Amino acid sequence: MDYMIRATAAGAQVRAFAVTSRDLAAYARDAHDLSPVAAAALGRTMSAALMMADMLKGPQDLLTIKIDGDGPLGGILVTADNHGGVKGYVQNPDVELPNNSFGHLNVGGAVGRGTLTVIRDMGMKDPYVGQTAIQTGEIAEDITYYYAASEQIPSSVGLGVLVNRKEKKILQAGGFIIQLMPFAEEETIAALEKNLKGIDSVTKMLSDGLTPEQMLEKVLEGMNPEVTEKTPVAFRCNCGRERYERALVLLGREEVQKIVDDGEPVEITCQFCGKKYSFSPEELETVLQKTEKKS
Repeated sequence: MDYMIRATAAGAQVRAFAVTSRDLAAYARDAHDLSPVAAAALGRTMSAALMMADMLKGPQDLLTIKIDGDGPLGGILVTADNHGGVKGYVQNPDVELPNNSFGHLNVGGAVGRGTLTVIRDMGMKDPYVGQTAIQTGEIAEDITYYYAASEQIPSSVGLGVLVNRKEKKILQAGGFIIQLMPFAEEETIAALEKNLKGIDSVTKMLSDGLTPEQMLEKVLEGMNPEVTEKTPVAFRCNCGRERYERALVLLGREEVQKIVDDGEPVEITCQFCGKKYSFSPEELETVLQKTEKKS
C-alpha cells in the first residue's frame, strides 16, 4: 500500500517526510502509456509533490509543481492536495533516451534546462508562486535547490523510481524530504550531513524492503525520529462529465454551435488521468441550450 509519513527528530530541530508510491506511479504509467524515463520523471515529481503538499495547512489547499524544460520530455505538471491525493502528466510520454553515464534512466537529459515553478493555492486571492532555474533535471536536486533559493529552507531531497525497462513495469517508487528548522544546532547539522553521505539511494532502500519509517531511521540515525502522522496516498483525479460539460459551455454559443453543426460525437480526454468522456450530438444540443441561457 502506498503511504506517506511525517516525522520530527533531534528535539524538533528536524522535520522529515517519506513516501512509498509504487502503486500510484504504476497507475500513472498505465494511464499515460509512459516510456520508462517518462515514468521515472513523473513518478519522482509526484512523490515530491505529495510530501510538499503535506506541509500545507488548509483542507482545500493545493500544491502544483510545474517543470518546463528544454529536453525531449517537454513539461511536467503535477498537483497534490494535503490529503494524500496527487495527479500529473508529462508533455511527451513516449520519450526514449539511452541510460546516463551511471547506467541509470537519464531523467536529467529528458528534462533538460529551464524553470521549476511551485504554486501553493491556499484559497487566497493570489496563490504563492516560487520559481527557480532547473539545476540538473534530476528532480530531487532541483527541489533541494528550490527550497534553498526560493524559501531559504536547508533541505535534502531524495527521490527514486525503479522501472523494469523491458516490461515497462514500476518496481519501486518513493522518496524523502528532510528539512532543518531555523534553530537547528551545528551538531545536528553535522550528524545529518554524515548520515546523508552514508545512505543508499531511495530505490536501493525500497528494493531492500525498507518502509518509509525505516528510510527515515537510516537518514535520521542517532536523532530519535518520531513519526507524527501517516497518510495513505493515491493517484486521484477530480475530472468528470459535469466538469467537461461546464468547459464546453464556457466555449460560448458560437463555438458549441459549430460542434453541433458537425453532427459528430465529441470525445474529450483528461490530460491528468487519461479518462475519456464522449458527448453525443443530442448531449451537445443540451450544452448549446445551456450556453444560450448563460448568454
